[in-house]
Amino acid sequence: MNQNGLTRRGFIERGGMAVGAALMGAHRAGVGEKEAGAGAKQPNILFIFSDQQRWDTVGCYGDNMGRALGLSPNLDAMAAEGVRFEHAFTCQPVCGPARACLQTGLYATETGCWHNGIAMSLDAVTLPRLLKPAGYEVGYIGKWHLASDGKDNNYATVAVPPERRGGYDDFWLASDVLEFTSHGYDGHLFDGDMKQVDFPKGRYRVEALTDFTIDYLGKRDNKKPFFLFLSYIEPHHQNDHGHFEGPEGSKERFKNFPVPGDLEGAQGDWQTELPDYLGCCNSLDTSVGRLRKELERLGLAENTVIIYTCDHACHFRTRNNEYKRSCHDNSIRVPLIACGPGFRGGKTVHELASLIDLPPTILAAGGVAVPGTMRGRPLQELVEGKAQHWPKEVFVQISESQTGRAIRTSRWKYAVRALEKTDHQGGGHADSYHEDFLYDLEADPHERNNLVSDPAFESVRAELRERLKRRMQSAGEAVPEILPAKA
Repeated sequence: MNQNGLTRRGFIERGGMAVGAALMGAHRAGVGEKEAGAGAKQPNILFIFSDQQRWDTVGCYGDNMGRALGLSPNLDAMAAEGVRFEHAFTCQPVCGPARACLQTGLYATETGCWHNGIAMSLDAVTLPRLLKPAGYEVGYIGKWHLASDGKDNNYATVAVPPERRGGYDDFWLASDVLEFTSHGYDGHLFDGDMKQVDFPKGRYRVEALTDFTIDYLGKRDNKKPFFLFLSYIEPHHQNDHGHFEGPEGSKERFKNFPVPGDLEGAQGDWQTELPDYLGCCNSLDTSVGRLRKELERLGLAENTVIIYTCDHACHFRTRNNEYKRSCHDNSIRVPLIACGPGFRGGKTVHELASLIDLPPTILAAGGVAVPGTMRGRPLQELVEGKAQHWPKEVFVQISESQTGRAIRTSRWKYAVRALEKTDHQGGGHADSYHEDFLYDLEADPHERNNLVSDPAFESVRAELRERLKRRMQSAGEAVPEILPAKA
């Protein structure tokens, strides 16, 4: 139950009412003031989503792996033309929950999808259900991860039925859990008629999804604007093989990688896995270039908003026994670049941005009103210099490894966890947490020195503790008790 006395069901129902309000022209001040279809032509929207990609694999973010290895010339060019968000973070460093947040604009505990293997509600108010009534053709390609509950409705390896597709009614070519229906050089998706569609023989998985996307763009009727959500699996590790699978030749091509500061001297498996991981990232960048060229060939480039980001990052088993599910920047910091109408000029935005801001951003780009239920704010406010009282921290819910919460400011990282409860109990919530981490990111950008028990920082923890409580409450959670760290 949230601070307004609404259960998860109540949020969904309130969101349903917001759909109608949105289509009647309700809006937030300063953004989305025109109804869809009024004034300027609605842009196409291409949302490109990678999986488990670190921000430092993209060269335009500075002196990093991406720049040193020339991994991302196409994303760098996109940033030079558009807008790069310097400090972008996930709101949930787990695949399914992050996707639920992105489709609904709600935090994971509000959607009910607070860990993997929970299906999104059939009547959730999603982006396609808001964009389609405003005139958009809505399509989805790639990894979905929101249909299966692992029990009665297990679509991990079979076709997702129409009612489980979140409103993507016009075009569908996807697998619920793509890593279960494919590998680097083999596999399949399922089309809108629930028929299996194999990858072209010999094509790398990133290339295959890009081929399918180019085919869709070339064959569709351009009478309507499109909203296409393209969800790659790379550079996520291949579950059943226990390794990252880059294009052939990645191990040799990227063997001499510069070691990121957060990994240097740490254990984990980055020493052996990074070359293939980097190959995955480079392949994604090549596909961005292919897609942009195809939009130019079709005469659609000038009126297409492209947004590129990721669900979470990757710490290579240096923070826990897998790759994410922690509060650290190498779990939560992601690339975020946009170009096209509303995102031009080679700008860099330095304010903190969250994945929770992307649903209202997408709606605003399409001239569609933002429901009051959505938790984030349109990033256009920052791009246009019109943002007032923009949040000074991003809020993160953490599941599966723990029931955890964190905030990240420009200087501080503060995280808590429930010691007596896992996220599989109590709907992902807890009544009581213990302080877990405090990092001074100015002095310690690689998060090596945990200050959570240092008495010299008690006043800092006290302030951050109250800020975290406020963010938890604003996300629909009861205000918890937060206790000092245990030894």
